[in-house]
Amino acid sequence: MELRTLVNVMLGSLQPMLIVWGPSQTTLYNDGYAEMCGKRHPTAFGKPFGELWHDIWDQVEPIISAAYAGQGTSMDDIEFVMHRNGVPEETHFAFSYTPVRDPWGTVLGMFCACTEQTSTVAARNAERTLRERFEQVFELSPGGIAMLTGPNHVFEYANEVYYSMIGSGRDIIGKTVAEAVSEVVRQGYIDILDRVYQTGEPFVAKNLRIELNRGTAGEKQDRVIDLAYQPMVEDDGKVIGILVQAIDVTELRAEEEKQAQLSHELGHRLKNQLAMVQAIASQTLRNSTDLASARVRLSDRIAVLSAAHDTILLGGMGASTVTQLVDKMTSLHDDPANPRITVTGTNIKVGSRPSLSLSLILHELATNAVKYGALSLPDGRVNIQWKIAGPKSDRFELIWTETGGPPVQQPEGPGSGLRLINAGLNGTADSTVAFTFQPSGLTFRIDADLQGFQQEH
Repeated sequence: MELRTLVNVMLGSLQPMLIVWGPSQTTLYNDGYAEMCGKRHPTAFGKPFGELWHDIWDQVEPIISAAYAGQGTSMDDIEFVMHRNGVPEETHFAFSYTPVRDPWGTVLGMFCACTEQTSTVAARNAERTLRERFEQVFELSPGGIAMLTGPNHVFEYANEVYYSMIGSGRDIIGKTVAEAVSEVVRQGYIDILDRVYQTGEPFVAKNLRIELNRGTAGEKQDRVIDLAYQPMVEDDGKVIGILVQAIDVTELRAEEEKQAQLSHELGHRLKNQLAMVQAIASQTLRNSTDLASARVRLSDRIAVLSAAHDTILLGGMGASTVTQLVDKMTSLHDDPANPRITVTGTNIKVGSRPSLSLSLILHELATNAVKYGALSLPDGRVNIQWKIAGPKSDRFELIWTETGGPPVQQPEGPGSGLRLINAGLNGTADSTVAFTFQPSGLTFRIDADLQGFQQEH
């Protein structure tokens, strides 16, 4: 009676079902269970249960023995490695083994309802593996990546780079963007996320300014980012979330701006240099009596210009000093073993264009002193003094004084060197020069506005 009832239930069900009956554990099953038997069907029908599943009997035997002992068993997922089709394969099942008793309580057999989940588990494992691989790729990405789900943009995942961008101490997983990174709300980024989620259209932008509380104590910092919001879409076209890709380009953009400024500065300085070389060449050639002397004077002046330019580069932009320029001149025109040029002055900074002019002026004065002035005789001396002058300490003043040389006479006409000196300091707004030709020696004075003298042009 019990067996007939169970067989009717089993044969009428679409779910795989199995009956193991009697002391010999005879196996009966329906069409659904037959598919699970693989190539062992139909031979296994009516045979002992141990013959059907001989390859996994070490796992099945304790369960069937428990059923015959009156103890039911239920599992949502049990894994077997079966050879039901001649090759080993990983399988998964959900099942229940229920003891079947007669009216007096004697166990007659076991009834099983089961479902094979092999394909479901395989798909779930494949999805998990794929997700893990994606996460590995995301972690290796040089940019920040985050996954947001739902219309409220809940953080489901974020890589380490993303954490470092927004502030490593934040707890964001499971929270909305508005909760986890609240400072972006007033900056309009939630509105952009809403638009991407609602329309399914991506948002991509470069050089976005954003304020983030990412300091060590949560303090605000201004950053520049390249940002992309990509909608994540299901097969039916429904948006389920947003993939965030962000790269912090703050330092990169700052370096680009620095390079652009440097290129502009170098171009500007090159133009100034070429203009000065052109003026020197024109003046030298116009006032020279022959080509040979013109070549020598022009070569000397360009060498001085080059040395002054080296001083600027070594000192850095705006870091040249009057002391450096005077030292350059004395190293060329004085003898360290028997110095005849004395210098007195403070370490005053000088801008690039005035420094080039001052170097040329000092060279011309020294050249004339060696040829015609104080340094042309053994007892001749040159004294150079400079300082910040004027009632408001807003002027630069340098005085060149020669003594002990031959008697000085005022030249009948200005040569090219005198014209170069009279041009004053290039780059200053108010520059004056003055010569005093006394028999005892030449005195030269140059005066300029301090602001123009120190300004970078």
